Amino acid sequence: MPKTVPNSPHTAQSTQWFEAWFNHPLYMEVYRHRDHNEATQCIRTILQHTALEQATPATTTVLDIACGAGRHAIELARRGYNVTGNDLSTTLLNEAAKAAKQEKLPLQLTNYDMRHVPTHQRYQLVVQLFTSFGYFDSKAEDGAVVQKVWELLHKNGWYVLDLLNPDYLAANFIAESQRQVGELTIKEKRTLEANRVRKELCILSPSGETLHFSEAVWLYSADEIVDILHNVGFHTTEIVGNYDGSTFNATSPRMMLFCHKA
Repeated sequence: MPKTVPNSPHTAQSTQWFEAWFNHPLYMEVYRHRDHNEATQCIRTILQHTALEQATPATTTVLDIACGAGRHAIELARRGYNVTGNDLSTTLLNEAAKAAKQEKLPLQLTNYDMRHVPTHQRYQLVVQLFTSFGYFDSKAEDGAVVQKVWELLHKNGWYVLDLLNPDYLAANFIAESQRQVGELTIKEKRTLEANRVRKELCILSPSGETLHFSEAVWLYSADEIVDILHNVGFHTTEIVGNYDGSTFNATSPRMMLFCHKA
């Protein structure tokens, strides 16, 4: 059964956008369209490209450092890997715990700011998926996350970092959109800066209540993020452009980096 550490400490001094939004009960409603088949494909690609599909799952330790509601962590647990899912949001961790319990899967869950995950346990694989990188006030703090992952990995371990491809984002940018999710009307307004994308969400309920949330993610070119990884000590062995493992290029929707700790 899933084991949860619901009140593990983190060191954020004030509420940031991701703390307020990811802990709000409407978050799961707004993004309930998340694709579980896509998560299965993503994990298959990761295991193939790291050769961990050939490892003994029960003795292969994996950390999903920003697991959210657990789509990817649960897929790894289904395959028998020794998985820990970490997230700052207790709301999303509770969803992950429920999903694991429903399938009777062993899943350790912890509640830390990704910059401050304790290093008393080391992992063969750390994954950071579905644009869960680039949330902090500065890119230097993103660098601190990369350093933390290095410390969390065993020698010869793997870090898989999944980012937006800024070239694809710019070419397919949609400034404003509106959609209906159940009885909620969701209006989204996006702005694309030189190295950051922002989104303002306005959620209208049938009762007339209006809620506002924001998102902001730093963007990285392939060269920039590879340099950050290299400066910490990682060797980037490969970049793929989507969850199916396709070759990365300017038209790829994703930029998923495979980083080895030699």
